[in-house]
Amino acid sequence: MGIEYNRIHACPNDCILYKKEFEDLKKCPKCGSSWYKQKRNNEDNGQIEKEGSTLKVVWYLPIVPKLKRLFANPKDAKNLR
Repeated sequence: MGIEYNRIHACPNDCILYKKEFEDLKKCPKCGSSWYKQKRNNEDNGQIEKEGSTLKVVWYLPIVPKLKRLFANPKDAKNLR
């Protein structure tokens, strides 16, 4: 659609967003759940490997570009007022 977006990593239990002061953490400070999916290593008796992919990602669409796009067409803008 041509609209810019931001991907923000989040706790799987919706406790926090991993940005600003929580950006460097590997686990949620509130519930203790991991930021990443953990993979089991079959060769080493099922020990857990370091990191996999992230568990939850929030897609944030800023409001200003959305409003600009809504009001770009004069016909649509007339109906929105």
